[in-house]
Amino acid sequence: MKKFNIIIGSDHAGVDLKNFLKTYLEQENYNVLDIGTNSTESCDYPDIANSLALHIKNTPSSIGILICGTGIGMSIAVNRYSFIRGALVYSPESAKLARQHNDANVIILAARMFENKENLDFLNAFLTADFSKEERHKKRINKLGYVYPDSKENIGKC
Repeated sequence: MKKFNIIIGSDHAGVDLKNFLKTYLEQENYNVLDIGTNSTESCDYPDIANSLALHIKNTPSSIGILICGTGIGMSIAVNRYSFIRGALVYSPESAKLARQHNDANVIILAARMFENKENLDFLNAFLTADFSKEERHKKRINKLGYVYPDSKENIGKC
């Protein structure tokens, strides 16, 4: 398994899953930066998503993990940034394809929708997949605002 620098954050609904995943990742020798929260006391998910986005901007080779109850709030908040491709996943297959087809750099997990073990399976599928770099995928990502230097512009063609 490749080793990434990983930035992990959650709101209060995801703190237990965050701690579970952080422990696992550290045991697997990943470099993990925990940006909080560290309490089940209510906090605002946009604050965590914004913090993670700023960390990714400063270390673009990092992978982000965001967790909230459903994953929806974190998805909305973090995907406001053009350099973030955050994927709310619901299976190992969706996590793998998020990396392979969408070059996702942030995985978003739903603590209240899936058990810790299921979310761990999603994360492992995400971390072990690579972006395919096929021209069709690069073209689509370019339309999102992220430009690969070696890709051709194919805007407006389906």
